[in-house]
Amino acid sequence: MSVAPVAEDANFRPSWMLANPQVQSILATKGPRRRLWLKRGSRMDAVAQKHVLDCGDGVRLVGYHSRLPEGAAPRGLLVLIHGWEGHHDSAYVYSMACQAYAGGWNIFRLNLRDHGGTHALNAEPFHSARMDEVLGAIRAVQQFDAALPLAVIGFSLGGNFALRVGMQGPAAGVTPRLSIGISPAIDPGATLHAIDQGPLLFRRYFIGKWRKTLRAKDQAWPGRYDFSPYAGIKTFVETTRRFVSDFTDFPSSEDYLGTYTLTPTMLMASASPLAIITAQDDPVIPFRDFAGLEARGSVIQYDAPARGGHCGFIDSLGLECWAERRVMKLLEGLA
Repeated sequence: MSVAPVAEDANFRPSWMLANPQVQSILATKGPRRRLWLKRGSRMDAVAQKHVLDCGDGVRLVGYHSRLPEGAAPRGLLVLIHGWEGHHDSAYVYSMACQAYAGGWNIFRLNLRDHGGTHALNAEPFHSARMDEVLGAIRAVQQFDAALPLAVIGFSLGGNFALRVGMQGPAAGVTPRLSIGISPAIDPGATLHAIDQGPLLFRRYFIGKWRKTLRAKDQAWPGRYDFSPYAGIKTFVETTRRFVSDFTDFPSSEDYLGTYTLTPTMLMASASPLAIITAQDDPVIPFRDFAGLEARGSVIQYDAPARGGHCGFIDSLGLECWAERRVMKLLEGLA
């Protein structure tokens, strides 16, 4: 592999109508991006095959594999990991998948535990320290395209997982050519506080998502859990503290959050190459979390434009995504 380091790029210039970080963040998850790809003739979703993966220790995760047409020569296998409470069909995942499929990559869109309607598949609830099963899932996915180079892309919390795949994967038999975090939550404690102290719209959105998934888990496993105390909790910090105490073996929420906190020093010392794209105006991921990070060591690209919101980077009313083009430039060097 030969990928030259790329300096921080501040060339993302969204239309003034799209510059607001809240607008960018909403467009990342909403909007007609699926219809736009269908109009362009994308066949990525039409050929997708659902797989239930054996991830080890009795854990099963679900994902969707899209192979290029017979006779085509794939550049590699790209695994995509959604953000918290997202899924394989989230707009940002779907659009990136279509972009990479059009660029010659086989695609696997992975659903984390209890995401994408999979609450009945595993008895124990999702939490972000369940790294072994994600590595187990990717080991299983690699068997579908064993001869192809592997790359991993994650968004938000999925970006944290993707970066951990790059950092921890080689010791577990998973060695991506590149792992990319887009708006990655590298300091989860800071992210929780940012949501609690940020715009009310975002706090209500995420709390609502959490309560919805707890209801789905309760319905999938009737009588196993009592989530009723969570109905009255109004902050993410307190919800996390209660959840860790009730449903994990961690002695404290600080211990739990520490298991997936990633520092710039850790990232630059990764066991395999990483790339990071984040926006300075992200309303969910504080930009100060990245202080000291450079395109150095294992971090072969670090882009931190002034605008972009959370997983947005939409630069035109046609909903074109600057981050997707940046990713495709990186992937070109891997095949």
